[in-house]
Amino acid sequence: MKKTITYFIAFLSLNIFSQTKYITKTGIVNFEASVSSFEEVKAINNSATAIIEVESGAFAALILVKGFRFKNALMEEHFNENYAESDKYPKATFKGNLKDFSIEKLSSNTVFKISGSLTFHGKTKKLESIPLTFSREGVFINVSGNFKVNASDFDIKIPKVVKDKVSETVEVSLNFSLKKT
Repeated sequence: MKKTITYFIAFLSLNIFSQTKYITKTGIVNFEASVSSFEEVKAINNSATAIIEVESGAFAALILVKGFRFKNALMEEHFNENYAESDKYPKATFKGNLKDFSIEKLSSNTVFKISGSLTFHGKTKKLESIPLTFSREGVFINVSGNFKVNASDFDIKIPKVVKDKVSETVEVSLNFSLKKT
């Protein structure tokens, strides 16, 4: 009997103190570094992992760099070998917190701001007050947004030979449909 009560108390305390989480392993992250009048420099990754802890507003995302797909296979190869060095730096991560996040406030197209740290190519950059749009559909929370970073923030050097064809400013967009766990 004593053992049963101990298990029951342990189970109850785990449920009381556990955070409600929403997660996806099929998030979409795009980036574009195109310059007008030249070939499009754009990629998509359909296998980003992201998680939100509802009570704390903590948010994290993980992207495998080799998962980015380009229209041009040679461009993809150059990206992985020369720019991202994806064998050396296989992951990109973001860890942050949503300001004043509340699942009760979610309706269609509710905007919350997030601040946190983006790590790519072995370098970390702080991002502040990035607006993300949220909506809730049953057991899913949908999140979308975009922001800009500079290649130089992550020690990525654009060779002189292509300097006019690749933008220093990179537009990143995301679209996640996270499911309650």
